[in-house]
Amino acid sequence: MATQTERRAATQGAIIEAASRLFGDQGFTATTVDHIAAAAGIAKGAVYHHFPNKEAVFEAVFETTSEALAGEVRAAARETPDPLEAMAVGNAYYFAACAQGPRRQIILRDGPGVLGWERWREVDARYFSRMIPLTLSAAMEAGLMARQPVEPLATLILGAVTEAAMACAASDDPVRTSAETSFALNSILNGLRRTAPGAAK
Repeated sequence: MATQTERRAATQGAIIEAASRLFGDQGFTATTVDHIAAAAGIAKGAVYHHFPNKEAVFEAVFETTSEALAGEVRAAARETPDPLEAMAVGNAYYFAACAQGPRRQIILRDGPGVLGWERWREVDARYFSRMIPLTLSAAMEAGLMARQPVEPLATLILGAVTEAAMACAASDDPVRTSAETSFALNSILNGLRRTAPGAAK
């Protein structure tokens, strides 16, 4: 027999799963708590028992969506041992994933407005932007780029990545914008190298 904790977790999971589909398909504004309850197969009051309002449900969905995507980005980046190339690969995956579909709606279109810019940045830092200074430090340790203060450079790259992701989300042709943005970022990262990829050191 399931314990109360297990039943609570199962109900919360059902709410988040249902809300993820709705927020991803039709957006935050068009989704109501009634819609979420119906999709989860529970009473409306059960939603409010676990979440105080629709914004809290969205925040849980945003966290879950960001965590899942971050895992995919890290997996894609692990395909190459070169830190700068890994950053380029990871960001290309991020741009492509956020350029269309539910993630585009949840992470980039609704996320900043519903959560507020500061909270959005806090979650983004936990799952995505914290990887930038770590990768730059690894590239310096490997001798791929000149040693320099990491944080200012990481801040500049993060600003570029954030604006690029927003451009992908707002584009009328997000697939093309994602590809072009990935190419441009890769050019910037290669410009940081002591030598071009494959060149003699």
